[in-house]
Amino acid sequence: MAPRIVLLHATPVAMQPIQTAFEQRWPDAETVNLLDDGLSIDRARDGNLTPAMIERFVGFGQYGARMGADGILVTCSAFGPAIERLAGSLPVPVLKPNEAMFEAAIAQGSRIGMLATFAPSVSTMTDEFDEYVSRSGKHATLTTIVVDDAMKLLRAGDADSHNRLVAARAPELRDCDAILLAHFSTSRAAEKVREAVAVPVLTAPHAAVERMRTLVENLNEA
Repeated sequence: MAPRIVLLHATPVAMQPIQTAFEQRWPDAETVNLLDDGLSIDRARDGNLTPAMIERFVGFGQYGARMGADGILVTCSAFGPAIERLAGSLPVPVLKPNEAMFEAAIAQGSRIGMLATFAPSVSTMTDEFDEYVSRSGKHATLTTIVVDDAMKLLRAGDADSHNRLVAARAPELRDCDAILLAHFSTSRAAEKVREAVAVPVLTAPHAAVERMRTLVENLNEA
């Protein structure tokens, strides 16, 4: 039986990139999509990740687990503490969207740049990056640029303009050892960004799929 991976989405623009990544890296997996786009709307409005929103997110993920999930992959990067709470409540792997991408980044060097399009996620992503670097025993710094208006254009269906805006800011990070595209939704700009800079450009979806596959297969073998 194919492993069932439940994908938790807080915005519809994250759905296509992760589906593509599964098709390319783990086509045998059965993916189930759960969307609550009110989460990203309320996260942007509130500014902070409130206790009430954490509880709401945990309930969202636990519903996914009750569907018979073999693993849960979160595709929005603005809910780090809520994902940790969810992971602590479930017996199956729960993966943050950017863990695997951070690992690949610091393998490239110590100066890491990041292009983000959803400002409320930057603080939690920075905390997660710093925590990951600390656990790794390595030294690395993260410089982030928020690309204004790109997310608004993408949500309106104008992916081309989104990609151009993201790529236009990339040269500001040309001195970094690697550039991260912060969100699953931002990964669609990867080709344009790679045309704009010579440094490695890393995206989250493919790395996340590969990490989830390893976690689930290791658990099944245990």
